[in-house]
Amino acid sequence: MFTIEQLAGFVAVAEELHFGRAAERLNMTQPPLSRQIQKLEKTVGVELLTRNNRKVELTSAGAGFLEDARRLLTLVQRAPLAAQRVAAGHTGLLRIGFTAASSFSILGPLLEEIAETIPDVDIDLREMVTGEQLAGLGSGELDLGIGRPPFDKDLFASRLLYREGLVLAVPDGHRLAQLHRDISPTDFKDEPIIMHSPTEARYFYDLVVKMLPLHHGNVVHTVSQILTMVCLVAAKRGVAFVPQSTALLGVAGVRFLPLESQQGDPVELHAIWSRSSTNPALTRLLESLSM
Repeated sequence: MFTIEQLAGFVAVAEELHFGRAAERLNMTQPPLSRQIQKLEKTVGVELLTRNNRKVELTSAGAGFLEDARRLLTLVQRAPLAAQRVAAGHTGLLRIGFTAASSFSILGPLLEEIAETIPDVDIDLREMVTGEQLAGLGSGELDLGIGRPPFDKDLFASRLLYREGLVLAVPDGHRLAQLHRDISPTDFKDEPIIMHSPTEARYFYDLVVKMLPLHHGNVVHTVSQILTMVCLVAAKRGVAFVPQSTALLGVAGVRFLPLESQQGDPVELHAIWSRSSTNPALTRLLESLSM
């Protein structure tokens, strides 16, 4: 394999078309430069230059090789800077997992802030439920998760990104929408309910069951995605308890009503990452963002 010094020597001779001037440009004497070119030609397997006592010329093969040699030298010159930028978190790759519901509220603004903070870092987005995100963070397949508690605080660090309330989604024209007040448990005690899955949407399932006195006999559908819930509400299949940001979806035929029994904003969304992460881009993001 040829060396960087041989490439640099060849480029200098090819541009100067004179061994003496090329050697002077490289701060070396002519004999070792001639030996470098000979070794390069032997490695490549073709004659790159023709030379005699009067002139030096590029062969056809040499002219073609010159363009590649210049590109290789440029890459070599840039490589240390590129490595330094990756190490400083200015470039690289950030793999982010997010829940579908987070895309209603925080994902867009977060990506805008990332683009301003570390614009040269590539972002790989993956839609996943929180459990899948935690597995990916633990295995190193993800750098950052946007998900819900709970999670092992010994393994994962986090920052609260967003907090919001629950609302009741009802079809347009529903009787509860005519009350023009916060909805109490008595109001919806006989309503058919579209409920979160206790396995695939465990966070919302636990939250709703803890907050509200539900009759499980009223549950007519159990689904994992909030968008599906709202579409079923629009189809007049029942009512559903969803985060307030769901209204941003703009699904036609659905009204979102405030709940009377709610204390504060119980729905939390966290940035989550492994405490053992060594990705410089993640470090820079966490230092720079107002999360």
